[in-house]
Amino acid sequence: MAENILNVNDDSFDEDVLNSDTPVLIDYWAEWCGPCKMIGPMIDQLADENDGKATIGKVNIDEHQQLAVQYNVQSIPTLLLFKGGQVVEQAVGARSQADLQGMLDSHA
Repeated sequence: MAENILNVNDDSFDEDVLNSDTPVLIDYWAEWCGPCKMIGPMIDQLADENDGKATIGKVNIDEHQQLAVQYNVQSIPTLLLFKGGQVVEQAVGARSQADLQGMLDSHA
């Protein structure tokens, strides 16, 4: 995981995501998920390219099931974009880096 990616958990979610001053893209993933591993390097690159403009974080659904239930994550990878404490956009399944960057750009 890139150093610019937040490892978000139950205790840090409110502060890191809901109370953030910048848009936050959260990748809901699991270690056993093939598509999650496939988009991992792309998520790392998004974090590096958007440093200071947006926050990129990951939630391991095996370790933090309540966060997946709370946001109705039914399949992974699911990427939720939060702004002002609210989900403003979501992507389910593997997406291109351009698609995810477009999500970030439209809510910058």
